Amino acid sequence: HVQLVESGGGSVQAERSLRLSCIASGDIESSDCMGWFRQAPGKEREWVASVDKIGPTGYADSVKGRFTIAKDSAKNTLYLQMDSLKPEDSAMYYCAAGGSDGTWTDPSRYNHWGQGTQVTVS
Repeated sequence: HVQLVESGGGSVQAERSLRLSCIASGDIESSDCMGWFRQAPGKEREWVASVDKIGPTGYADSVKGRFTIAKDSAKNTLYLQMDSLKPEDSAMYYCAAGGSDGTWTDPSRYNHWGQGTQVTVS
């Protein structure tokens, strides 16, 4: 069983940067993929980025070129570097870990979720 705890959110001005961290209590290499989702008030949960166990990454079009996902297996930590932030990036950001069935963008692929960290961009 993997427990995930996010940190690093906050309130920043547009064009600034934030780095989110997600520390896993278990071995993140036991998960076939890990990812970040976000949810703004009144909107559905939206996929942001994912990284597969063997390395390939994927990004939503809305964040491509601005956000970078990375994992440090030695630290059991997943990161999301967010640059050139925009007000529309404001949301609760969730870390997730999942298996091999399904696409990166499908929340049902992920069976472990963190509690979220709030990002507000003004």
